[in-house]
This record gives sequence, C-alpha cells and structure tokens, in this order.
Amino acid sequence: MRPEKPTIVEDVKLRLNNSPFLIVVEYGGMNVNHFAELRNRLGGAGASLTVIKNTFLRRSIKEAGLPELDAHLTGQTAFVVGEKDICASAKILKTFAAEFEKPTIRVGILDNSVLETAEVIALADLPPKEVLQAQLLGLLLSPATKLVRTLNEPGASLARVLAAIAEKAPASPVAEEVAPASEAVEAPVASAAEVPAASEAPAPVAEATSEETPAA
Repeated sequence: MRPEKPTIVEDVKLRLNNSPFLIVVEYGGMNVNHFAELRNRLGGAGASLTVIKNTFLRRSIKEAGLPELDAHLTGQTAFVVGEKDICASAKILKTFAAEFEKPTIRVGILDNSVLETAEVIALADLPPKEVLQAQLLGLLLSPATKLVRTLNEPGASLARVLAAIAEKAPASPVAEEVAPASEAVEAPVASAAEVPAASEAPAPVAEATSEETPAA
C-alpha cells in the first residue's frame, strides 16, 4: 500500500460524513472543458465533483458507515457531495447530461438509503429544499388563517347589525313606551263620588249568594 492511500480514504470519508448526500457518476468521454464547466455549475449549488478510483471510494464509503455500492463502482467514477440538499445537484447533473450526454448518473445515497438512477433523476425535478419548506409552511398556515377569519366573522356581523339597528331606532324609545303604560294605569281610577255607599249595594245579590250556597 502506498503512503498516500490512507490519506485519500480519510479525506473522502470526512467529506462523505459532512455531506447530506452522495451521487456517483460515470464520466467516461468527458473532456477537460466539460469537467470545468460542470464543476462551476455544481459549485454554484454548494456541491463539488471529484474523480476517484473505485477502490478508494469503496473503502471510504465503508469507513463512513454508508450503504455499500460495490455493484455500481465500475468504469471511470466521480462522486458529488455538497453542503445543501440533493435536489439542486441532481438537477444540474441531469441538465448537463442532456446538453453533453455525459456524465451518467449511477447511484446515490440520501439519509443512509441507496437511490437508484431513476430516483436521483426524479429528485432533480423537485424544487429546492428552501422552496419546499416555504410551500409546506404556507399549507400549514393557510387553514389557521381561514379558521381565525371564520371565528371573527360572526362577531363582526353582529356588530354591524347592532349598529344598523341603533341608527334606525327612534330618538327616545323609552319615553314613548312609558307614556302608554301611565295612561293605562290612570284610566281605571274613579273619583270618590262615583264609588257607591255600602248601604246602597243591591240587596238581592247577598240573598242570592246566601240561598245558593249548599249546606255542609
């Protein structure tokens, strides 16, 4: 074993542990200009492209505690790691391959799970992580906003109805309602002259009452 091998493996292992994802590509047929262009695009997304021997990458993956990718580590291999989510890097690789027919996405690792080629390409069609988080936050806040509006609406409607009633009501409704009540109380009152004396009360009424009362 040459002295540089442990250093390379240790460096790659550290980079794998510090990245939330790993994408392995096959770069056969790419020239220097293609490499420079692809590295620039990935750099803008906080990612990097590194050419490595399959034996080094295999050992680095194992020492990093990631799932084994031995079956996919053939040919001319390079790997992509980054500081951000996998979607942006996958999108760049997919777009670049559509333009130049290289590189070919082999496999990926995300959340300690192996991603096949189709799954990595599918991630390329998703919005960036920040956009997904904003969309999720919007979905969570929307029902709460509607609920608050719904709860506030009945009180606001009641306030408007009460205000309308107050505007249309008479100036002094209490006084108008009290006056008829006073007249109703005063009407049945008679003067003292009109009250018959006790001696003038009709005698037959008392007799009839006495006769109609049944004996015990």
